[in-house]
Amino acid sequence: MQPEKTNLLGLTQTQLQTFFTELGEKPFRARQLMKWIHQCGLDDFEGMTDMSRALRARLAELACIRAPEIVSCHTSDDGTRKWIVRVASGSCVETVFIPDGRRGTLCVSSQAGCALDCSFCSTGKQGFDSDLTAAEIIGQVWIAVKALGQTADGKNRAVTNVVMMGMGEPLLNFDNVMNAMDLMMDDLAYGVSKRRVTLSTSGVVPGLHRMIGRTDVSLALSLHAPDDALRNLLVPINKKYGIQELLGAVAAYMDSLPDTSRVVTIEYTLIAGMNDSRQQARALAQLLRKTPCKINLIPFNPFPLSDYKRPSAETIRGFQRVLLDAGFNTTLRKTRGDDIAAACGQLVGSVMDKTRRSARYKAAVDASAPAEPVRILDRVS
Repeated sequence: MQPEKTNLLGLTQTQLQTFFTELGEKPFRARQLMKWIHQCGLDDFEGMTDMSRALRARLAELACIRAPEIVSCHTSDDGTRKWIVRVASGSCVETVFIPDGRRGTLCVSSQAGCALDCSFCSTGKQGFDSDLTAAEIIGQVWIAVKALGQTADGKNRAVTNVVMMGMGEPLLNFDNVMNAMDLMMDDLAYGVSKRRVTLSTSGVVPGLHRMIGRTDVSLALSLHAPDDALRNLLVPINKKYGIQELLGAVAAYMDSLPDTSRVVTIEYTLIAGMNDSRQQARALAQLLRKTPCKINLIPFNPFPLSDYKRPSAETIRGFQRVLLDAGFNTTLRKTRGDDIAAACGQLVGSVMDKTRRSARYKAAVDASAPAEPVRILDRVS
């Protein structure tokens, strides 16, 4: 039985240098290979013409460049594009590209399903299946860049921003997410600025502390409530790590960044009758008074199995006005791609019917997490 080939797609520059050194090759081969893979979109060693024929043959024998399988691609009336891709576990995950003038934001998934079961999020209703490998995470960027016609010279940059806001909790797949983000920011790969790569977390405090000194990407916090009682209901991991502990970890990470002008983005999904009153807006302003931040309000996007509703436009404007009057930079996220179920909170994919949860997931969500979340199966046709 032949050993499994090494998938070079997810290896960072340092890891590729080690790979080539172990082959008896010079480390500079890593630079050549990265450009071919990430900037030229090649997945065939034969086309890498600045390497010898013997080296190309050896690479083909020992390694591969394998992105996730594209199951389908959908384009919204507003230009939003969604790819559904199948990963090694057999589950499908979703990647969304949102064009907005010169800005093109790619929303990338980090897990198949999610263990955290936030009550307003479709992904959480699937349960958790598997972590994505670094190759499966960066492979979503690789697929999108190729499909969008981004050129190697960077003059036609389609993807200007990447947000780890797709399916899954990024900080529960720490190492693979960090390696993938390293590739996003590497000038030999995609060269996205650290200010334009954003990791969004629901509140995994140990992961926030691990980020210190490991990365300097932008940070977004899925808060969604101004107090612990309500956040316990909306974001169950809050029962493990309460708001004050969470904000302390956020502050520690932000204080570790050399650029003191950077602020955390607070994500707040507005749900009718739950967290959208002006009184709650005032409580949110009080909660965040010592946290340098900008607040991104997200009107709830409906999905099957949820009874939540989107607030009225008047309610949304009133909530935003309270925050603006309190001095917060507060934006209202446009709903994009809802006609193809690509809007925030709607990502579903298709998770295999498994009950695998490792000890570290159980520790993260605590014994208070729902016993067995509903799984949405075979959504992809």
